[in-house]
Amino acid sequence: MTTYAHESTRRVGSLILDVDDGIGTITVDRPEVRNALDSRVLQQLADAVEELRWDDAVRVIVFTGAGEKAFVAGADINELARRTPEDGLRATMQRFYTAVEAVEKPTIAAVNGYAFGGGLELALACDIRIASTAARFALPETGLGIIPAAGGTQRLARLIGAGRATEMILTGRRLDADEALQAGLVTAVVEPDGLLEEARRTAAQIMARGPLAVQLATTIIRHGLNADAATGMLLERLAQSVLYSTGERAEGTGAFLEKRTPDYSAHQVVQPSRPTDSGSPAASDRAPEGGQE
Repeated sequence: MTTYAHESTRRVGSLILDVDDGIGTITVDRPEVRNALDSRVLQQLADAVEELRWDDAVRVIVFTGAGEKAFVAGADINELARRTPEDGLRATMQRFYTAVEAVEKPTIAAVNGYAFGGGLELALACDIRIASTAARFALPETGLGIIPAAGGTQRLARLIGAGRATEMILTGRRLDADEALQAGLVTAVVEPDGLLEEARRTAAQIMARGPLAVQLATTIIRHGLNADAATGMLLERLAQSVLYSTGERAEGTGAFLEKRTPDYSAHQVVQPSRPTDSGSPAASDRAPEGGQE
């Protein structure tokens, strides 16, 4: 396995940001409020994602929550009570989760507890969701007189079907981990003490494969969900044509024929230089308190 540079762990506001052997892990560390997201923490998340997005030492990004009770229990209700119609149109949380979905690197949600409201919507924006047996999933917003407007109405329906998604949204029904697995909301359920290990194992499996192939496959899957089948097939052909021209394809097929493990270390995807004015996904839309959704 390729060894990636610059291992580090540091606190960034209410987050813990860890980079270790190609995996960037973002932990929301507010267990006293069940890792709820206020506008300040949302901006910290946006900045952290943008940092890992441009970090060539990071191949996979993992999201999780601190403590035993919550992944992210949703938005801060005190801020929610102060939001205006303009805040609804600003939709900062929705824009941030769309930016998470668009990151060129695979993302994994390691759901360790409650994933309610904005917490479930964050998990839905990720490519892969792994749950501990303690995980619970819900979109309870209609009980507060609002809707899950950070992508919940769209991504949940696409993932588990309109019927199940509608029931969850209209009734506030909670799914436990096994129900989420049966519905296709998560891909695996493990004991709490093995959750991060399982997320890292999945990340390692991803990183052992062709890096450009992984990036293009992820991108096509995401865009194909919002396109007709013919457009999706066209994207497949274009991506395959690109991959046929790369040393990555030569290494992968050569290793298979020679019955050895492929070594993609010479074929890592290098991100272009970070634009000096890009900022974080939410930087161009920094909201006042209470304006994240």
